[in-house]
Amino acid sequence: MDLLELSSKVEMISKLYAETHEITRDQAWFLLKLHEEMGELTQAFLMKTAQSRHKERSPQEIDEALGAELADVLCHVLLLARHNDVDIGQAVEHKWLVWDRADSSPVVPATQSRG
Repeated sequence: MDLLELSSKVEMISKLYAETHEITRDQAWFLLKLHEEMGELTQAFLMKTAQSRHKERSPQEIDEALGAELADVLCHVLLLARHNDVDIGQAVEHKWLVWDRADSSPVVPATQSRG
């Protein structure tokens, strides 16, 4: 699945979720929701790396939680990009993929930095 297709599906699901739970997805919501999901990812990561209590979860449940939270963060990045009319695929190409050494002729703007 490509990013545009994934973004469209995520948008549809997010809209349905918002309608079901009477949530207003305004400009601030997209960023704040991403922050909320980053907090949940951080919690799962801390459990995975034994830097937090495991809340009586098994190692398998912790691994599953980490994967689920990574998915939430990815989906909310896609939603934030979509809401702000950012072509995230193109942005990744311009910011990250220009450094791909397999490409024999990357054109890197002089002002661009990695990371």
